[in-house]
Amino acid sequence: MDGSTLQRRRVALVGTGHRGTGMWGKELLAGWRNRVEMTALMDINPVRAEAARREIGTNAPIYTDLSQMLAEVRPETVIVTSRDDTHDEIIVRALEAGCHVITEKPMTTTAEKCRRILEAEARTGNRVDVTFNYRFAPTARRMKELLLEGAIGEVTSVDFHWYLDTQHGADYFRRWHAFEQYSGSLFVHKATHHFDLLNWYLGSEADTVYATAALRHYGRNGPFRGPRCKICPHAAECDFFLDVSADPWLTALYEAPSEFDGYVRDGCVFREEIDIPDTMAVTLTTKSGVRVSYSLNACMPIEGHHLAFNGTKGRLEIRQYERQRYEVPKDDEILLLRNFQPGEKIVVPHAAGGHFGGDDRLRTMLFVPGTEDPLGQRAGARAGALALLTGVAALKSSKEGRPVRVEELGGLP
Repeated sequence: MDGSTLQRRRVALVGTGHRGTGMWGKELLAGWRNRVEMTALMDINPVRAEAARREIGTNAPIYTDLSQMLAEVRPETVIVTSRDDTHDEIIVRALEAGCHVITEKPMTTTAEKCRRILEAEARTGNRVDVTFNYRFAPTARRMKELLLEGAIGEVTSVDFHWYLDTQHGADYFRRWHAFEQYSGSLFVHKATHHFDLLNWYLGSEADTVYATAALRHYGRNGPFRGPRCKICPHAAECDFFLDVSADPWLTALYEAPSEFDGYVRDGCVFREEIDIPDTMAVTLTTKSGVRVSYSLNACMPIEGHHLAFNGTKGRLEIRQYERQRYEVPKDDEILLLRNFQPGEKIVVPHAAGGHFGGDDRLRTMLFVPGTEDPLGQRAGARAGALALLTGVAALKSSKEGRPVRVEELGGLP
């Protein structure tokens, strides 16, 4: 069948920032145009939405009101890429309007909002997909296969450490993510990805979470601060200076639109009002009894992660490099270490595209009917809930200085 004659799914994009305009706008249409019809763009900032429409290359109408868009366009699927704390309202209203929903992670930011989404999904019968693209990376897939094969026996513990470098990590502290009310903290916004990976790899979920956290590098720790990078008197001496004007993409999506709502993309990483931690450590126990040691650091000279599963018959380990200042193998190398046997190195080539090819595989799963899913990589609302509730529990634990059971949060119906 000619691709042009395929039934295309009618989608509306809500939230036209970097992620929405890129992965779920321009890139989606570039690779899946024969599967997707972009019916509307919605953003509370019409200047940004107009810039996004140009970048995406669509003539879809622009809306600033969600109810009007849902009533007039009647999309089959709503893609939610707005600020994290707004997800629940958009998701619930889209479900009640008869739409399916694809939402960026985290699905939402609090236990109360999480429960609201799950109840709406059950009530309406429409589906929520959460875009956990790390599940789709080639190396993640191979690790999952090895665990299912019993390569190291029964998993007893996990070492999991994620490193955000001074480029990526700092960026969270320039934007709205730096405030708990908007992002739920990096325990929710970023670590949701990692907690989901754990749940998926282990086929289990977090039971008890104990965490400690601190703001050690950014915010009030800075040697100086300014209103924003563009007009900062310390620009010449600040290692974290960001020149938005040097990036046409950021300029289009944020600089001109800032005149409408005041939101700037180059906020000072040393703002005193920043209230989320940048240095986090978690000990958690899953319902299956696995002990996990996890950490997340947002001011590192390297970008990537280290993950090791310890089992009754051996150890499975990966050190994945995303950005660093020294030479590393061009592909991933999984170490399979069986007890009393020589070690084995398993090379997994990187694929093209974001997250080593994971982004493309995720979009194919969501938009190409009949795509097989033998490893359960497609993540629904319950997976989104379990991951974000682990993050909520970690933040609560770090504040209260005690272990927190996920079930005490009340986020699951």
